[in-house]
Amino acid sequence: MDEPNRILNDGLVVLDLQSTPKQRDSLLDFLRLLRKWNRVYNLTSIENPAAMVRLHLLDSLLILPYLHGARILDVGTGAGLPGIPLAVMSPDKEFVLLDGSAKKTRFVRQAAIELGLRNVRVVHERIERFSSTQGFDTILSRAFASLSQIVTQTARLLAPGGAILAQKGKLPDDEIRQLGSVGVKIFPVKIPGVDAERHLIEITV
Repeated sequence: MDEPNRILNDGLVVLDLQSTPKQRDSLLDFLRLLRKWNRVYNLTSIENPAAMVRLHLLDSLLILPYLHGARILDVGTGAGLPGIPLAVMSPDKEFVLLDGSAKKTRFVRQAAIELGLRNVRVVHERIERFSSTQGFDTILSRAFASLSQIVTQTARLLAPGGAILAQKGKLPDDEIRQLGSVGVKIFPVKIPGVDAERHLIEITV
């Protein structure tokens, strides 16, 4: 078993996530596509295969138990993170992956096609101009903006009872204080094999 495969399998065990061999193959295929396109499109600064498993796949997948409902919006998806790994593991959920960069959405759209992800729709649009006739049960933000900016720009897109999930490193105390009267839950999370502070902030409005 090669190292990325071993790290992924061990990480899924630590995160207590069930997966099929096909799902694990798809996750590693996604990284291979990312490395291939990265040579031209400059999608990620992380190029070491082992680090990519930890910082792209496992960092995305640790959100899985916190997802609400069936309709998920990934704002500022970039290279398809965390949306693509989550969609691989959640075929019963519908994902909209949004980004304002044409080259990034071009890659994400191609990755979704090659991986056969029929539960993914890729949208090239800035969040300020994006609209949807249906609300989203979960809105994801990974290094997209400050918490108050995220709420200001995305709260209108939430379905009743929906939540915003923002991935942060060190706990952003100042950003949390600036949120005012919204519901906030803080979940300390850990990427298997990575010694770094991580927090998932759940916001309900």
